[in-house]
Amino acid sequence: MNDRNIGSSLMAAFQVMLGIAFLALWQLSSGTIIDSFMISDPISIFEKLYIWFSSGSIWVHIWATIYSTSIGFFIGASTGIVAGVWLGLSPTLSRLFDPYIWALNASPKVALAPLFILWFGLGIESKIALAAVLVVFLVFVNTFAGVRQVDSDLVDTIKLMGANKRQILTKIILPDASSWIFIGIQTSIPYALIGTIIGEMIASNRGLGYLVQRSGSEFDTAGVFAALFIISAIGVLLNQLFVISHSPFQKWRIVSR
Repeated sequence: MNDRNIGSSLMAAFQVMLGIAFLALWQLSSGTIIDSFMISDPISIFEKLYIWFSSGSIWVHIWATIYSTSIGFFIGASTGIVAGVWLGLSPTLSRLFDPYIWALNASPKVALAPLFILWFGLGIESKIALAAVLVVFLVFVNTFAGVRQVDSDLVDTIKLMGANKRQILTKIILPDASSWIFIGIQTSIPYALIGTIIGEMIASNRGLGYLVQRSGSEFDTAGVFAALFIISAIGVLLNQLFVISHSPFQKWRIVSR
C-alpha cells in the first residue's frame, strides 16, 4: 500500500471518528443541555429509520424524490449546456440576451413553486419543473463562461486547417470548456434535490419533502431528522455517482489541453 492509500485510509478513519463523536455529543446533549423535543436524539432517529425501512413504507417516498430529482436534473442540465454553448458561440446574441439572463438568474427560483403548482398541478410535474429551474441557470452560467474562455487563436488556427463547425465544437470548444461544464453540473446536483424537496413540502402526498413537512406538522422531531438524514444520504450518493460516471471524460479533457 502506497503513501497515498495510507493517507486516504487515515483520513477516512478520522472522518468516521468525527461523525461518531458528533453523534455521541448530540446524544449526551439531548435532554440535558437542550430539550430533546427540540433536537431529538440519534437513538430516536435511528429507531424511526428502522421502523420506516423494516415496514417498507419509506421506499415509495425515496423513489418519488429520486425520480423527480433525476428527471428535473436531466432537463435542467441539458437545457443549460445547450443554451450555454449556443450563446457562448454567438457574441451578438449573448449581448442581446445578457440583461434578461442575469435578471432571471437573480430572481428567487423557489418563489416560482406556487406558479408551477398552478401550471402543472399537484403531481410530479411541478416538482420536476422546480428542480429543472434550479439546475438550468447553474449549468448555463458555467457552460457559457467555459465556452467564452476558449482560446480564440486556437479556434482560428484549426479553422485555417479546414475544420468545419462541428469539428471545432467537438474537438476544441467542448473539451476545453468541459472543466467548467462539469463543475456546473456537479454544483447543480444538490439544487435539483432541493427543488424537489421544496415542491414536495409545498404540495404532495409522497416524497421525502412530504415526510419532512408531515413530521414537522406532527411535532415529530425524530421524523424530521430521519427524513433529512435520508435526503443527505441521497445527495451524497448522487454526487458520487456523478464523480464516477464523468471519470472517463477526464482523459478527453486532458488530451484537449
